[in-house]
Amino acid sequence: MCAEKTDYKSTLNLPRTDFPMRAGLPKREPDWLARWAQIGVYQKLREKAEGRKPFTLHDGPPYANGHLHIGHALNKILKDMVVRSQQMMGRDARYVPGWDCHGLPIEWKIEEQYRNKGRDKDEVDVIDFRQECRKFAAGWVDIQREEFKRLGVTGNWDDPYLTMDFHAERVIAEEFQKFLMNGTLYQGSKPVMWSPVEKTALAEAEVEYHDRQTDAIWVKFPVKKHGYAEAYREPREASAEEKRRLQQQNAALNRSFDETMEGAQVLIFTTTPWTIPQNRAVCFGPDISYGLYEVTGTPEVCWAAVGDKYILADDLAADVMEKARLEEGMFKRASDVPADQLAGLVCAHPLAGADPEWDFDVPLLPGDHVTSDAGTGLVHTAPSHGDDDYAIGVKYGLPMTYNILDDSSYRADLPFFGGEAILKPNGKPGGANKAVIEKLKDVGALIATKRITISDAHSWRSKAPVIRLNRPQWFVAIDRPVGDGQDTYGKTIRERALTSIDELVTWTPPKGRNRLYSMIEARPDWVLSRQRAWGVPLTCFVKKGAKNTDPDFLLRNDAVNARVLEAFEAEGADAWYADGAKARFLGDAVNHDDYEQIFDILDVWFDSGSTHAFVLRDRPDGSEDGLADLYLEGTDQHRGWFHSSMLQGCGTIGRAPYRGVMTCGFTLDAKGMKMSKSLGNIIAPKKVADQYGADILRLWVAQVDYTNDQRIGDEILKGVADSYRRLRNTLRFMLGSLSDFTASDRVAPADMPELEQLMLHRLAELDQVVRDGYASYDFQGVVQAVFNFATLDLSAFYFDIRKDALYCDGDTPRRRAARTLLDMLFHRITKWLAPVLVFTMEEVWLERFPGDESSVHLEDFAETPADWRNDDLAAKWAEVRRVRRVVTGALEVERTNKVIGASLEAAPTVYVTEDVAKVLGTVNFDDLCITSGITVSTDKAPADAFRLDDVADVAVMFARAAGDKCERCWKILPDVGTHSHAGVCGRCDAALS
Repeated sequence: MCAEKTDYKSTLNLPRTDFPMRAGLPKREPDWLARWAQIGVYQKLREKAEGRKPFTLHDGPPYANGHLHIGHALNKILKDMVVRSQQMMGRDARYVPGWDCHGLPIEWKIEEQYRNKGRDKDEVDVIDFRQECRKFAAGWVDIQREEFKRLGVTGNWDDPYLTMDFHAERVIAEEFQKFLMNGTLYQGSKPVMWSPVEKTALAEAEVEYHDRQTDAIWVKFPVKKHGYAEAYREPREASAEEKRRLQQQNAALNRSFDETMEGAQVLIFTTTPWTIPQNRAVCFGPDISYGLYEVTGTPEVCWAAVGDKYILADDLAADVMEKARLEEGMFKRASDVPADQLAGLVCAHPLAGADPEWDFDVPLLPGDHVTSDAGTGLVHTAPSHGDDDYAIGVKYGLPMTYNILDDSSYRADLPFFGGEAILKPNGKPGGANKAVIEKLKDVGALIATKRITISDAHSWRSKAPVIRLNRPQWFVAIDRPVGDGQDTYGKTIRERALTSIDELVTWTPPKGRNRLYSMIEARPDWVLSRQRAWGVPLTCFVKKGAKNTDPDFLLRNDAVNARVLEAFEAEGADAWYADGAKARFLGDAVNHDDYEQIFDILDVWFDSGSTHAFVLRDRPDGSEDGLADLYLEGTDQHRGWFHSSMLQGCGTIGRAPYRGVMTCGFTLDAKGMKMSKSLGNIIAPKKVADQYGADILRLWVAQVDYTNDQRIGDEILKGVADSYRRLRNTLRFMLGSLSDFTASDRVAPADMPELEQLMLHRLAELDQVVRDGYASYDFQGVVQAVFNFATLDLSAFYFDIRKDALYCDGDTPRRRAARTLLDMLFHRITKWLAPVLVFTMEEVWLERFPGDESSVHLEDFAETPADWRNDDLAAKWAEVRRVRRVVTGALEVERTNKVIGASLEAAPTVYVTEDVAKVLGTVNFDDLCITSGITVSTDKAPADAFRLDDVADVAVMFARAAGDKCERCWKILPDVGTHSHAGVCGRCDAALS
């Protein structure tokens, strides 16, 4: 009969913790949010950080209109990780969240409500309408604020900035007045992005590009003469000598005009037939090869005729003839048409003769924007409807046209087309294109048409196409010297911006610099005005009857400006629309009847571009010098907020308002598709938080390369949750092993075994990686480094080895050292990951340090002594771990083959070189390999010994451990059963004693 075994489980130092493996984040996270609000964590951090070097991340204001999408979550979480990590690295990291509240999107929503009720917006008092917009925006600010807070984002949520606050509206008006007074503001007439549906100009940042179908046409411009049209051919800046030279050249060109060119027609291609009535020139490329092509035969159905002669680019001739249904052999190249000949051509408008409206010369002009990639190599030019067209028009004095009205219809008195619209009020195509095409057919001006798909600009609000339209607007000149005397970075806004980009701003990633630089370098003047009602008005007055080029056209009066600002501070921008506002503001400065009040509103990008003034400069929790350490938004903001802030700052403070810019890509679904309601692939942040917990979403943000587009989906989130669970297991082990750890248990690093000192070395290495990573906003690098450490260095190595000592040792120096190290690990890992996993690290922290005022988010990163680093020790242990890997590989084979169930059943022999044997002799290698025994041999290894291909100098022969199994620690040792306590080994007997 066998003796009954003693149950020694109660004598083990097993981990004790209430920290659950199942996180239950969706239910528990709101409680932590409530706790942080109750103890005022953000306010306590401001008190703690007093006197520290400030770090200010200036919030790019989201629009107060609708629930958050996953892009909002990515952006705000990144900002939160920046702010929290900077704070924990010793800065006073301030974050004031804010919202854009003015502008068309909100106004559009109120108009929709009116339309649904059968009301007309224009019949509503403007101040009443603006109040409805204000109320709408305020409601969404409250909703979005709670949605952002649910993601664990910290900040001054009780006092955010709103562009519709009275002080903000006052400052926006004040910033506008600076442009008024420094000479850069002007009223001009040039093509702008125009939304016929919304009846307002749009900024580039307010449009998105979508495919749409349109009618492409190939149009004939008959050559009238090969001569010199003085009104068009002379650049305005030409000298008298240059004009004489051009006239002599013209005479020579006239003399060379012969029968070859008689009856020739210039061919153009366009995808906007509605612009043909506004044509004023045709442009050619000076470096493109052109030819004269004669039609020698035609098919049965064709708009070309035998004998027709067309001028077009040689590279495109075959394609054009194919579009005209002319097969090979039905046309021939009759002659070259060099650039100097093209420069002398003058054409008739295709509609000339149909009505006197179009009986004018159409010159051919050189243009660097012309290419031979598509079309005909000759570009129809309507200065009122395109940037390149406008630039050519300005250079050569072409007239602007005003045929298109605000609603995209032709003026009523335009022959043939009066009243036809490009777009209907619902954004669908109107009849303008069709009317023009039919008339061109009627006069025989077409050689081909084709229905094609193009990528075209659409309003991101109404989703309707926008057009390029010449409309009187208010502009800021970016190449005009700014009259404020701040010339450190340049005299003009463009010069200051380009200098700021290169000399003042740090770009994350660096490619952001090139993107904004190229945009600023090529951009036209800044369009400030919008023809809407909800926003900050252009607070200026113009003299009636004066031309916009007259010096006294704009009223520039400090006293008038001051009265406007005083009213806005007290009453908001509604004061501009109140009865008697004009007389109130003008006072006795001028005769009221001589001046007209402007009611256009400022582009909402001017609002957000001005936020540095009323947030960074004016708020006590703003910035010490009025500048931000960081602006952080998506890559689309190179043409949006980064851009407008740069222009605004360079116009008012002489430089960029930020020292650093960080950009993130777009968030796509799991297949790499853009998220949209129509595709049904939208993943809302709230849904992720409700299903997985906000910490899982935050971990996803930290694990992706935010500088590029990222993918998210259920399977991706499940993978993130798996890695989270592994980390949670690591944290649980530490908590359990430290449950009763006190200061008296602590061991000095110098007194620790080498294994613990190795881990201290790794902590010192990792501390530098973490700090450098957070400083450079490399959250992916930080999380990857910490997670790899937790998985490979801790769970799979250190914890695996030290479990035995932690569980089975008595109060030994080894166990004390291990627990001291665990405490050091705990203080670093929890704090390093606190900026990312804000809820989980708080839970872990409170499990060890409960208390009403306790929070990991009130801590700084633990200081890690530089002398913990020991490269020589690390090199030695790299060799130990190299050999250990072969041993564990050999044991895994035996475990797989069911020869053993656990590594403690083994006592293998390890064959190494003499140098390696000396190294292994200085460590407890059997403990490191978690075996009951191990033999190190320098003999030649048997041929059938286990080896790894990449560790050729190490071999392992398996052998079972000799002795009995200790009933307490489970090691198999010869001395088991020979001590005072039955069935245990010597180490366990000592622990029991």
